[in-house]
Amino acid sequence: MKNIPQLSAFGDAANSPGRNLATQHSDARMSWPVTELSPMHRARLLRHFVALDVHDRRLRFGAAPSDTALRIYVARIDFERDAVFGVFDDELKIIGAAHVARADEHVELGVSVLREQRNRGMGGALLMRAVLRARNWGVRTLFMHCLRENDTMMHLARKQGTRIVTEQGEANAWLGLPPADASSHFGEVFAQRVALFDYALKAQLAAWRRSARVVRPSV
Repeated sequence: MKNIPQLSAFGDAANSPGRNLATQHSDARMSWPVTELSPMHRARLLRHFVALDVHDRRLRFGAAPSDTALRIYVARIDFERDAVFGVFDDELKIIGAAHVARADEHVELGVSVLREQRNRGMGGALLMRAVLRARNWGVRTLFMHCLRENDTMMHLARKQGTRIVTEQGEANAWLGLPPADASSHFGEVFAQRVALFDYALKAQLAAWRRSARVVRPSV
């Protein structure tokens, strides 16, 4: 597609002056370990979406799907074709998620973050993880559709230098991606290893807390 801004190797607008792109990418990745999800995470992912209120569901999906519709949506996610990423809290609850869905010539990204966790850089970390996967798939364009009132997604899109087309309260954001290279492949491997270590540590701590609640010292 024409006139689509190109993303730099580290996930920021290539023509943005004065940015340390490597530092920005590393900071987001380390602050919020983003884990690639698998079919075993469907139940947790569904609980994440159900936790969104009506307004937030509308911002994420363009409408306010019911719990039943969300259950169908999650059940139909093809984890082999698409990619789904999540950020876990200390109790292994998904507090942020990104669905990267493949189309013929681009990928479409949907991001959701629980209200109490916003404005802390999680959305940007999920976007960067999605960009790495799209590049390594060989995709050259990332697409985001959202309502114009979705200030968080509009801010993320503008921050990355995307071309945004608005019409009747809706916005389409197109972001051009550079080809995959050594940094994008290493970036994905490193990000997943950090996330898996983070998940394992949180799982151990959560198990210890559960045991501590059950076992009480005798008086």
